[in-house]
Amino acid sequence: MHIPDNYLSPQTDAVMAVAMVPVWVHCIKKVRATLDREHMAFLGICAAFSFLLMMFNVPLPGGTTGHAVGGALIALLLGPEPACIAVSVALALQALLFGDGGILSFGANCFNMAFVLPFVAAIVFRALNSRLHDKSWGTAVSAVVAGWVGLCVAALCAAIEFGIQPMLFTNASGAPLYCPFPLSVSIPAMLIPHMLVAGVVEGVASAAIYGFIKKTAPSIIVGPEATDGLLSAKTVTAKKTSLIPTIILVVALVVATPLGLLATGDAWGEWDAEGAATAVQEAGDTSLKASVGLDAPTFADMLPTGDYLQAYSEANNLDFAGQAAMYILSGVIGVAVLTIVFRLISLTAKESLPHGNGRAA
Repeated sequence: MHIPDNYLSPQTDAVMAVAMVPVWVHCIKKVRATLDREHMAFLGICAAFSFLLMMFNVPLPGGTTGHAVGGALIALLLGPEPACIAVSVALALQALLFGDGGILSFGANCFNMAFVLPFVAAIVFRALNSRLHDKSWGTAVSAVVAGWVGLCVAALCAAIEFGIQPMLFTNASGAPLYCPFPLSVSIPAMLIPHMLVAGVVEGVASAAIYGFIKKTAPSIIVGPEATDGLLSAKTVTAKKTSLIPTIILVVALVVATPLGLLATGDAWGEWDAEGAATAVQEAGDTSLKASVGLDAPTFADMLPTGDYLQAYSEANNLDFAGQAAMYILSGVIGVAVLTIVFRLISLTAKESLPHGNGRAA
């Protein structure tokens, strides 16, 4: 779902970026009001979870690949507003340092993955968990469904953004200037694989990691369960929080990131110009025309760290072990940058909020 530059028109990019401004303003105000220094620093670990989960590509039906985002997980741990900020910062790092997602399309990517996904997931989780929390499996099922629905709705938004391009932006001969695929192609191509695979990964990962942190560092949770008063008394009154198990989990995910290299093929809508032209031909629809604008240079083309150092790996003909090492290095860099950024931001937060543990009244 990382929309590259040149797939959306400048007009679409501008609209999506403007739409995100009030969202970011609201989320920043909410985060400053509801998260204390400890939780603000923990938000950096959450952003690292998102960054790492997006490195685990999985094969999707149709020969493409996809990944979880982690927005649902952060929404369950800290709330949708902190999730929006964490995923936005992770997406900015990916775009600026690794060329994953466009600079111009940053607003659109944040709208889909940092806004739609966590807010939808939080709504679904709250609706389900309020009815199922008294069952031993209730919270886990609620988390799985919330992550699945959140990612699928985000994929649908991306599909619509792709699909309106050939309707609105063509040259004099009728060739599309940007994404060449109409809604009739983009919606099933994006939505079905995410419903079948990527959404399931998002839901299962959200439930598994949320359950892990709920057991090992319960007092750090200030998301929907906490604000709705559905956490157990032991969890709510926990005085000390050890993040060591959570940090160990982050390290384990970093080491495991090369598994994302095993999935072959590009994500749908993230091809270069040649790949997009091939996809048009393989669609079997003679009415489709290849885009005339996808071969324009992008910021990502100039990055030596592009594609999580895989551009470096290809230029130096590294074997799989070398590629895996570069992928792990990318994970280490991403986690380190996000942790440091949020640690520095946490210094500006209140040491503790009056209601304790960063919980709002």
